Amino acid sequence: MENKLFVGSLPWSIDDAQLGELFAAHGEVVSARVVTDRDTGRSRGFGFVEYSDDATAAAAMEAMDGQMVEGRAITVSIARPKAE
Repeated sequence: MENKLFVGSLPWSIDDAQLGELFAAHGEVVSARVVTDRDTGRSRGFGFVEYSDDATAAAAMEAMDGQMVEGRAITVSIARPKAE
């Protein structure tokens, strides 16, 4: 499946809801999650957005990669499976 996107270089202030809102303009977001530090709870500066289908995810990746969000250019790519 290629409907899950990795989003990097996120501003520290972005939370799950804001990440979902950023990407909702490009299709139905199934889930949006900003990865946080286990000890401090602070954002680690990246997250994942999942769409209902691959085509929507590809279109969102194309549209959002390199966009400025709160002064930072975000990177968007297809999420790779978690290493065992």
